[in-house]
Amino acid sequence: MRHLLAVATRGYPTRAARDRAIREELDLTPTRCFLLLNAAIDHADTLRIAPVTVNRLRRIRETQRTAREEGPAS
Repeated sequence: MRHLLAVATRGYPTRAARDRAIREELDLTPTRCFLLLNAAIDHADTLRIAPVTVNRLRRIRETQRTAREEGPAS
C-alpha cells in the first residue's frame, strides 16, 4: 500500500514519466494503479498510514466527480 501511495503521489515532470515509474516500480499499468489507489483511499488503514495524502486524494477525486456531474462549462 505504501508503495502505491508513494509512486502515485510523487511529482513527475510528465505523464509519461509517471506512467513509466508506475510500470517499473509497481509492475502495474497506470490504469490498474489508479483503480487500486481509488479503492485504497476509502479504507481506514490507508488513512492511518498517510492521512494528509489520503485526504488530498479524496478532495481531488470529489472535485473531479463534481466537475463530471456538472458537465462542461457554458
